[in-house]
Formats: sequence, C-alpha cells, structure tokens
Amino acid sequence: MGKIEFFQQVNQNFDRAAKHVRHPEGLLRQIKACNATYRMAFPLKRDDGSIEVIFAWRAEHSQHKLPTKGGVRFADNVNEDEIKALAALMTYKCAVVNVPFGGAKGGIQIDRHKYSDSELERITRRYTYELVKKNFLGPGIDVPAPDYGTSAREMAWMADTYIQLHPGQLDAPACVTGKPTSLGGVRGRKEATGHGVFFGIREACRIAEDLHPLGLSTGLEGKRIVIQGLGNVGYHAARFLEQGGAKIIAIAEHNGAITCEQGLDIEKVKQHHLEHGTVLDFPGATNIPDTADALELECDILVPAALENQITLSNVDRIRAKIVAEAANGPTTADASEELEKRGVLVIPDIYLNAGGVTVSYFEWLKNLSHVRFGRLSKRFEENTNTTILREVERMTGKQIPGEMLTRLAHGADEEDLVNSGLEETMISSYHEIREIKKKQDGGIDLRTAGFIGSIDKIARCYLDLGIFP
Repeated sequence: MGKIEFFQQVNQNFDRAAKHVRHPEGLLRQIKACNATYRMAFPLKRDDGSIEVIFAWRAEHSQHKLPTKGGVRFADNVNEDEIKALAALMTYKCAVVNVPFGGAKGGIQIDRHKYSDSELERITRRYTYELVKKNFLGPGIDVPAPDYGTSAREMAWMADTYIQLHPGQLDAPACVTGKPTSLGGVRGRKEATGHGVFFGIREACRIAEDLHPLGLSTGLEGKRIVIQGLGNVGYHAARFLEQGGAKIIAIAEHNGAITCEQGLDIEKVKQHHLEHGTVLDFPGATNIPDTADALELECDILVPAALENQITLSNVDRIRAKIVAEAANGPTTADASEELEKRGVLVIPDIYLNAGGVTVSYFEWLKNLSHVRFGRLSKRFEENTNTTILREVERMTGKQIPGEMLTRLAHGADEEDLVNSGLEETMISSYHEIREIKKKQDGGIDLRTAGFIGSIDKIARCYLDLGIFP
C-alpha cells in the first residue's frame, strides 16, 4: 500500500459530501482549496554551539471567517501535506460546531524530546516571529493553540513574543489560546478536547434508534471501551468516560498496549506511564506488544485518540468495535470509513467529536477580547438569589436544608462551570444537527458526510451573502 496523502483523504470526504449539495462548482473549489501556506526555514543555535536548520509551516485553509484558528504541533514527521489537511479539517470542524473561525494549522518538524527547554523556547519564539513577519498571527488574523507535542507553555512563549512585537496592543493576549490561566487562559481548556469527546460519545449513546441495530443498550454504563493514545485527549476522554460508568478494557500507546477485561483504573495507568514511560507491565493487565493489535480488540467503542491514518484498508476488516469514536484528527482513511459504514459500524467523525478544543479556545478568545473572567459579574448575584429562594422554601415547608446541601444548591456558576456548560451545549446541539442532516438525506449517508454537508452549506452561505458567487 502506497503512502496515504492526508489532505487527499480530507478532500475525498469533501467530494462525497459535495454530491449532496447544490452550489456552483467554482464555489465548491474555493471552499475546498487551501488559501495560504507559509513554509519557513530558520536557524537554531543549539546549546552546544552548533547550528541546525528548523523547518516549519503554517497553513490558513479558509478565511471566510476571521480569525483563522488551529493548533501548532511539534513532531519529526510534520510535513506540508499534513498541515494543509489539518487546516482543512479545522475549517469544517469550526463550521460543524458553529464557532466563527476559519481553519488553520501549524507545525514544526522536530522531535521535541531531543531538544532542551531553552532550545524549545528559542524555536517557538523564532517561529512566532516568522509568523508575525508575514502577518500570519494576530487576534483578528490567525490564532494558534496547542496540539500534538505542544502545551500551555509553548502558547505562553508565543503570546509573550507577540506582545513584545506589538507594545500597547490591548487585545494582544488573544493572539493564541490554550495559555496558562495566569496569562489569560480559560479554566477547562486543557481537558476540553477529551471532555468534548466524552459529551459526544455520551450523546450518541443516548439514542436507542441508533444503538439497538448495533446490539447495544442506551447509556454509557458498562460499555467496553478501547482507548488508543494516553496523551492529553486520550487521557481526559478515558477519565470522563470512566466516571460516566464505562469500562476501559484496553489502552494503547506508541510503545505497546495493555488490556484487562475487568477494566483499567485510568489514574493508576497514567501514573504508571509517567513513572515508567510505558503502559506495559501495568499490574493486573495483559501486555499487547504490538500497539496496532489493540485497535482490533472486540469492544463496544474504539476511541482512536492519537494520530491520523490509524484505521486503513489494510486493517479495517479486523476492526471489531461497534462504534468508532474519532477523538484524533483523521484517524480513519476515507476508504476505510466507507467500509466501516457498509458493515453497520457507527463512526462518530473527527470533524464533530474532537471539536471540544476549538470550542473552548473560542471561549478563551472571547474572554481575552472582553477582558473579564467568565462568572465574575454574576456568580455572587446567582448565589444570593439561590440562597434567598432556598430560605423561602425552608420557611414554607418548615424543614431546614442541611448546610452542605444548601451550599451546593446555592452555588453560583464560576468560569469553569460556564465553560463546561457551553462545551456540553455545543457538543449536544451539534450532534443532533448533523444527525438531522443524515436523516433528511436520501441514500443513507453517514455522520461524517452529514457533517461535511452542513459545513459546506454554512461556508457557502458566507460567500453567497457577499455576492461573490451568483
């Protein structure tokens, strides 16, 4: 099997959906095209005094809405095709969950483990400078976020560099999201993608009409789940799913996998991974030396939460999950997704399921532009109002509400409460939106195609309302 071109896979999914919409061919080509790609090379002076050339990219797929939005990843296999594909997915993802951004993505071609912290800081700050120089960064232009291999630390470096280059710009902190809360980040952002995966899977599992043909009952309780990837997304998704009553029977990492039919304790597995650098040899679990084999375990829900192109035509026939919940970007190739659909597997697509990160990034961006913490103006008012109502209930019933219960019931929403509420609402409403599109289409399309149809229509409307296309 030849090399899988990621951008081609995204466009193949686009083309499947485009057959179901009525828009001018030229408009569809414009929506599909990647508007701008910046490839850069810059020198890094290593700690030992040697000079290394660093290669990096930033792609802005669609500027139908501004700013464009997308993460920055550090990985030694980063390339232009991958960055363009991820930028395209961000365009469609933002449209699916009704977040008013165009899609973008960035990447630096390095193995971060081979560089010191000071070297990583120099790389990140120079990358930021290069983006600013070409007008590829700014609160109203293009707003990066963390991705594979990056975190709040790198976002802090990017924001600080941008602010130094734009003294006095009041909205400068909004140039990136995923920052530490002390520097304008929002509570709930770190776990947002995994939390969104949980909300999406939970909502899908509430619909008896979709689950009964799979031989599954509604609800998360007792569902047997395999998680691929114990990074930020996989760990938080697994943690919330476990709390929701599901049973995590296997966890796969890049250097091996483990399984336990009785269920794995996520916190203990995470601690074992931190201490030993692998999930292998976790007490009470069985090792699976070849991590790819974990994808083929019999289970109710498979959650690929690592990298793209994990389920392909070469292994799709051996996938035994009843639901494939795509927590990663592009984990299933277009042809493999079609095969799963033919077999009756429910695929919850990436352009919906892992949109929790960009949704909460949107909330952080709004916070930075408004310069006020969510809940600051209303929290105490809500608590006082709730307390007054509860005291009146006590007076009318003659029964006193226990102190701990009174405090819990009177609680006013703080920032994290509001962020999680907004994320939950977004994931629930967006799922039903794409499901309704699926139901209305003749010919039996899948949720991925439905998501693309909805995205294409929303993006097309932006161009049509401008009068650019007749």
